Amino acid sequence: MFGRYMAESEGLTHTMNELIDSPGGQIVRDARDFLISRIKFIVGIFLLGIIIGFPLTKSVISWLINPSRLPDDVSIIVVSPVEYILLQFNVATSLGAFLVMIYLFVEICHKGVKNESVKKRIAELNFKPPSFGPTIIITILSVLFLAFAGLLYSWDFLTPMILQYLTDDAQSSGLATEWKLSSYVGFIVSLALASIIGFQSPVATLLILRLGIFSRAQIKGYRKHIWFTSFILGAFLSPPDPLSLFLVALPVVVLFEISLILDSLTRSE
Repeated sequence: MFGRYMAESEGLTHTMNELIDSPGGQIVRDARDFLISRIKFIVGIFLLGIIIGFPLTKSVISWLINPSRLPDDVSIIVVSPVEYILLQFNVATSLGAFLVMIYLFVEICHKGVKNESVKKRIAELNFKPPSFGPTIIITILSVLFLAFAGLLYSWDFLTPMILQYLTDDAQSSGLATEWKLSSYVGFIVSLALASIIGFQSPVATLLILRLGIFSRAQIKGYRKHIWFTSFILGAFLSPPDPLSLFLVALPVVVLFEISLILDSLTRSE
């Protein structure tokens, strides 16, 4: 029995060594070495985001709670002495994390494609990544444009309508409308993020079609499932009320259908 245990241990060790020596294992080791070599710089970027975020958050919160941006008879309150400072800290750390993610994304795009282990792994998968050119530029610009459009949709249409609806609903029941500061800011941010992500559906759909992952006929065959998934994702990304769910998911479905029409007009299968 001891010999069997030793044989299994040796087999497991051999398998682990093969995994580590494979292109995928080498990618993990290269990523680890990169993070270790740049850890001080990454921490510096994170701290810079916090330093910038703290004073910036104060101005943004003052702008958000301006009475002109609130429904009638609504007041914003804090329910603990540290709520405001904790909100500032959360926003500042989120900004720091966002800056770190941007830096890592740029490094991956710049050095990752040149890494020999990455090239070997791509060759194993028999996948040919698109070269940098007009298509990549158009895709990036489309992502930025749709993100900005989603932000405008959230700020100019979605947020005011939902806030007014929720306020009227509460006041019609004789309730005083006093909103907690952190909940109010979180509500606005969640709607904005949901809209920004949802507005990327045309880019995701067209990339799936153009890369040949699925055909247009296959996508259309799963149309009902995609619609249902859009509403499920809307439920996760939006605040927990039916109106928010509908207004977040609807643009996703509409933009998805537009992307199918655009693909059929610009490409034949």
